Amino acid sequence: MYYIGVDLGTSAMKLLLVKNDGAIVNSTTKEYPLRFPHPGWSEQDPSEWWDALLSGVTELLIGFDANEVVGIGVGGQMHGLVALDETDKVIRPAILWNDGRTAEETAWLNTAIGKEKLSEYTGNIAFAGFTAPKLLWMQKHEPESFAQISKIMLPKDYLNYRLTGVHACDYSDASGMLLLNVKNKRWSKEMLDICGVNESLMPKLFESYEVIGTVLPEVAKTLGIPASVKVVAGAGDNAAAAVGTGTVGNGACNISLGTSGTIFISSDAFGVDPLNGLHAFAHADGHWHLMGCMLSAASCNKWFCEEILKTTDFANEQVGMEANLGDNRVFFLPYLMGERSPINDVDARGTFVNLSLDTTRRDMVQAVMEGVAFAIRDSFEVAKAIGVRIERSKLCGGGAKSPVWRKMLCNILNIPLDSPKTEQGPGMGGAMLAMVGTGLYASVRDCADALVQVRETVFPDPALAAKYERRYQQFKRIYPAVKDFYKSLQQEV
Repeated sequence: MYYIGVDLGTSAMKLLLVKNDGAIVNSTTKEYPLRFPHPGWSEQDPSEWWDALLSGVTELLIGFDANEVVGIGVGGQMHGLVALDETDKVIRPAILWNDGRTAEETAWLNTAIGKEKLSEYTGNIAFAGFTAPKLLWMQKHEPESFAQISKIMLPKDYLNYRLTGVHACDYSDASGMLLLNVKNKRWSKEMLDICGVNESLMPKLFESYEVIGTVLPEVAKTLGIPASVKVVAGAGDNAAAAVGTGTVGNGACNISLGTSGTIFISSDAFGVDPLNGLHAFAHADGHWHLMGCMLSAASCNKWFCEEILKTTDFANEQVGMEANLGDNRVFFLPYLMGERSPINDVDARGTFVNLSLDTTRRDMVQAVMEGVAFAIRDSFEVAKAIGVRIERSKLCGGGAKSPVWRKMLCNILNIPLDSPKTEQGPGMGGAMLAMVGTGLYASVRDCADALVQVRETVFPDPALAAKYERRYQQFKRIYPAVKDFYKSLQQEV
């Protein structure tokens, strides 16, 4: 039997063909454009996701018996607003997770409605990337389009709809909309009212591993797979990646160094960070998790190397860096797109600090990488402050392929970091959720225990961890010193 796992990313879709024993037998990637119609805006055309899925699945199955495919699971970029009209046509390009146009709406929610009420209604406060502020923006700036909305969906749910004809959403992805009562796993009437949305416009809610339907006959014919193939609700990319790395069960942790950066802490019980620095979301295993999310992680290194240094040889830029770990005097704030966790500041921007005439190219690359790691520790510290004990963590994402970055992060956090044997993140998680949905495993925990293995572990070095402790204490003083300056700059634009 085969399972198809789909990772609907921001710049590309990765598809995996996975056997029932967890072996990945084929994979393919389909890219699509990301558009920035105004500074700080970020949009995509959902039809391009669908085209990528159709061509990707067809390519994925070349040389394999498509009749053996039994399940599909999708993990996808979160928070994006996909608005459909009464004929289920897309009304406008999807507004993505990293879009920063909703500063006013976010501030209004956090002040006029109030963080305490928002937390009561949803378990979270408003962040610019969430879906609810996008609806308020659309209502204000595109009222004619807003009036046409017949169904509100998230990116991966649009793919599931095109596959099955069912308007569905899972709890993990819905948690990031600021429209879900996360604790009680139902749409929040209070938040829907605030956003001027009737519950009939919202998709039906499922656990991530539950089957929402089977593939439509005409779609099955196009893809060459049986119409009996089951499609599960899937999960937001971070929850799906957590499943793929085996981050399930109370206290398990996963850190992702992808385009964005996340620290994901699994919990058997619902809990809220009283300072609202971390998100309180549902997990794809049927329980909950706390999550800190930074908007620019590995993308900071990609930006600095490609746009500033004009190189794509990331590994070469890190040659000799290991000998200088803990001794770099240059700092970098990694807020290239504003920041979410834990500072929640859309005005924040990237900043180098303490440059001098003897600063080298390598010092600046190292500062970028360390800045990302320090910012992840900011969320790590919030979790510790509310009593969450994190004794070790899984590590995944493109940035985690760097041995230097792994060592750096391990010592900045001062905990062991485990690299999974299979580094396929949301796609593997999607396939595993499909395995549970089709009955191959009784639970997500059982599936993770059976399939996820650790490839290697990096342990902290006490002397280096002590050096980084001093550097982190310096780093965390920088943002408060420049916070008001950021805001004044943005007000002048």
